[in-house]
Amino acid sequence: MMPEDRGAHPTDVCAVVLAAGEGARLRPLTRVRPKPLCPVGNVALVDLALDRAAAVGATDPATVAVNVHHDRGAIEDHLAGRVHVSVEEGEALGTAGALALLRPWSAGRGVLVLNSDTWAPGDLAGFVAGWDRERVRLLVAGEDRLWPPDRPASAVAAALMPAAEVTRLAPVPSGLWEVSWRARLAEDRVEVMRWDGPCLDCGTPARYLAANLAASGGASVVGPGARVAGALVRAVVWSGARVRQGEVLVDAIRAGDGVTVLVR
Repeated sequence: MMPEDRGAHPTDVCAVVLAAGEGARLRPLTRVRPKPLCPVGNVALVDLALDRAAAVGATDPATVAVNVHHDRGAIEDHLAGRVHVSVEEGEALGTAGALALLRPWSAGRGVLVLNSDTWAPGDLAGFVAGWDRERVRLLVAGEDRLWPPDRPASAVAAALMPAAEVTRLAPVPSGLWEVSWRARLAEDRVEVMRWDGPCLDCGTPARYLAANLAASGGASVVGPGARVAGALVRAVVWSGARVRQGEVLVDAIRAGDGVTVLVR
C-alpha cells in the first residue's frame, strides 16, 4: 500500500464540533468544569475533538466551528479565537439545529461532525477519503455491531453530512437521527463505515473514567499541578486537586476539593 499523503486535505469539507450540551449525566463533574473542558489524558475533550478535525485540514476559524450554549463563557475563553464559535441563544439546538444555524458559515461545504464528549482517538483522513458528497457517511464503532442500535448516536464516532442534507435542516432544537439519518437510512442514502478504534461516550462518570484509563493504558491519571500524597488505584485527579496523605482513591475521580466521584 502507498503511504497516505497527510498534507492533502479536501477544501470542500469543514468540521463542526458539537459542544453545547448541559452535561447533566456527568454531574457533579460538570459543576466544576463544562463537559467539553473535562480532560481525558489531561487534554480537554473539545481539544481532542479539534485534533481529529485537524486530520482532515480543519485547523482555523474558516474551517472548524464549535457550537456553545451551556457554560459558554468558559468554553469560549478556552477556544480563544482558534475556531469559529456558534452561540446558541435561548436554548440548545441539538445536533441538527446546530448545523442549520451554522449554514451561512459552512457555505455549501460538506460537514464533518464530531461530538466533543466522544473519546475516539485516531486519524479520520481515511474516513473522508472517497466520500461521494451525496450520501450521509457514518463512522460506527464496534466489532460486528448492527446499526442502528437502540441509541443510534451512541455508536457514531464521526459523521459526514452532504451540503444538500444540511440545507434541509432547520435551526430549531432537533437531532440528526430524528430529522436526517433515519429517513436517509430508509432511502438507502446512508453509508456506514466501521471504526475499529476505541469509542467512548464520556457522558457519565463511569464512562469518563473508562476513557481516561483506556487513554493511559490503565494507569491513574494526574493533572498538572495536582498534589497527591495518598494512593491512587484506577483514579483520575484533575489539575489543582489534592489527595491527602492517608487517602486511597479507588475507581474514583477527584475533580477538586470537596468534589470526588466514586464509580461503583
